[in-house]
Amino acid sequence: MRRASTKSSLALMAVLATGLLASGCTSTFSGDTIDYKSAGEKKGPNLAFPPDMTTTGGDKRYVVPDGGATLSGYSTAVKAKPTGKDAVLPAVSGMRIEREGNRRWLVVTKPAKDLYPSVREFWQESGFILLSDSPETGIMETDWAENRAKIPQDIIRRTIGKVFDGLYSTGERDKFRTRLEVNAKGETEVYITHRGAVEELKGADKTQTIWTNRANDPELEAEFLARLMQRLGYTEEAARASVGKKTATTAAASYLKKDNSPRLEFAGSFDKAWREVGVGLDRSNFTVEDRDRSKGIYYVRFVNSKDLSPENRSFFSKMFSGKSDDEMKKAKRYRVVIKDTSGNITVVVQDEKGTPEVGDTAVQILTLLDQQVGK
Repeated sequence: MRRASTKSSLALMAVLATGLLASGCTSTFSGDTIDYKSAGEKKGPNLAFPPDMTTTGGDKRYVVPDGGATLSGYSTAVKAKPTGKDAVLPAVSGMRIEREGNRRWLVVTKPAKDLYPSVREFWQESGFILLSDSPETGIMETDWAENRAKIPQDIIRRTIGKVFDGLYSTGERDKFRTRLEVNAKGETEVYITHRGAVEELKGADKTQTIWTNRANDPELEAEFLARLMQRLGYTEEAARASVGKKTATTAAASYLKKDNSPRLEFAGSFDKAWREVGVGLDRSNFTVEDRDRSKGIYYVRFVNSKDLSPENRSFFSKMFSGKSDDEMKKAKRYRVVIKDTSGNITVVVQDEKGTPEVGDTAVQILTLLDQQVGK
């Protein structure tokens, strides 16, 4: 157990006594390793991201009501399907996993507009609130949620949790972005990207906490891809076999050039570069307002950290609260442009009118992408 919130020991003992009287000795242990519960409906835009990025407000039409379906419940239903030879073979055709290293994505021979509602329902059934839901751009993003399955199921947790489950926290939160992209063959590519946060103790007496960034988890992304495949018709065994296991990777060199024309430079095809930059933007939590694959342009919003007040520069200074109108106005539009010259890829930043950005803002954006591209 990480801790029972920040309550004092005396308060915890009082709760324990109450729980012991009220609950008996029934175990609530679950073998499922994923059981997310969203932080709750937001009343305005979320500022759960670094101060140099921004997100759009949520569409509340698809909010999952309290007590809605969870992924653990869905997994139980999936496990009830036939096993053996029939379970190993894919239940549907026209769907496959592609991968490069530990990065995977789903490819479906179905129009994005027809696939989007099923993907939306998948996240809702998994216990998430959709903070952003845009069929027009093919992008949806969940609220910050906690994987309750990570909380140790010891006797204290099993007892107190029956009465005051909210007292217990893993000290971690996750959010996921899903992007549907039409490739050159007309197929729909589905990317799921993870973003994590962890609560850390600070101060001499360790009584205060701050939320800080937690590294992206490619295996958690793969887990949800496998579960999405089950939602779309695959058996659990076939989905997990398609996703495969984690492979060893080596640290990639930096592609960033910081001279008079800041840019990323690396060898590769346009298709791969488009995919890498797209995933990099998703994992870094940029707002992608639009994109034009034929021109190699992602249209994004970005906030330069120098434009924010000191109190709003901490990484998760307002993790679960709204963003002020003044801060929203500082989120400027930019273009991230991918150019392919005979297999040599260049990624540059332009302002919203197409004029090259060569200052600090361009370096900030490209630095964030450099941490993801090829990694």
